[in-house]
Amino acid sequence: MPYPVVITFAVVVGVVFGAYWFFVAREEAAEQTALRRRMKGARAKSTASDITTLVITDQPLSSIPALDKALRTASVVVVSARELINRAGSTMTVGTLLLACGVGFLVGFLAVWRLSGSIVLAVPVGALVGVLPAFVLNLRAGRRVTKFEEQFPEAIDLMSRALRAGHAFTTALSMVGEELPDPVGTEFKLAYDRQNFGMPLPDALRSLGARVPLIDAKFFVTAVLTQREVGGNLAEVLENLATVIRERFKVKRQVRVITAHGRMTAWVLGAMPPVLALLLTIINPTNMRIMWTHPTGIRMIAAAIVLQALGAFVISRLVKVDY
Repeated sequence: MPYPVVITFAVVVGVVFGAYWFFVAREEAAEQTALRRRMKGARAKSTASDITTLVITDQPLSSIPALDKALRTASVVVVSARELINRAGSTMTVGTLLLACGVGFLVGFLAVWRLSGSIVLAVPVGALVGVLPAFVLNLRAGRRVTKFEEQFPEAIDLMSRALRAGHAFTTALSMVGEELPDPVGTEFKLAYDRQNFGMPLPDALRSLGARVPLIDAKFFVTAVLTQREVGGNLAEVLENLATVIRERFKVKRQVRVITAHGRMTAWVLGAMPPVLALLLTIINPTNMRIMWTHPTGIRMIAAAIVLQALGAFVISRLVKVDY
């Protein structure tokens, strides 16, 4: 790669990320710092993980007023992005996520266009780079949900024991939030704080079920709300629910073992074409250069990227077993 190209690429990346930090990240960091100071003054026992939305559900989508107003018109994109951020337990705003995706697309597009001179190849590569922030956030959300699922039976058992000891249900919520680690402790602490600051308890529990995309969490919310309406022994109901969740978790682990071969095959098939292309480029760059410079080669790469993404999607659906 010629030195002028490297310098130009570095300058473009530096300018884009510098402008993003100055106009977006810096203001959001200042707002988070001010919020932490106010919360520390109001509640001496609060920690940084407690700085979340309590009763206010209409969160700002961006610290930039114009961008916040524009995002409120794109309800479908905003709702999906907000749900992804909530599942990942991230403090970023919807505007930050969308801007990061836009910056990634711009950087990938300009880099490939500058190197190959083809818009046909630059657009799909830019799209792949643009979805990387959302992809990373989705991976983080998946790990967090899996960890929540592992801790959830322990949280329900703790609530059941607290109820048998004579504590109120809200006290049991608070105990789970204080004694168990993230993410289950954080989510239960958020539900407790919301009802403690004025939100009705049923709404706080429904928000917990909405934030955690697990059927077990919805079972828990349904069981508690049903008991509050018709009565019954809530401690016994929660104890039975914890047993059911543990059995379902065992089944899930068995399913993952059975589908391990298919998932490994998917990773191998997905990684083979780009790794082989990289090795051929290193071993014999002269013969591979035609793929980046000739129009037919560029169209072949664009078609390969599309087919690769389609194949990865099909394989992911085949190895995903609903139970």
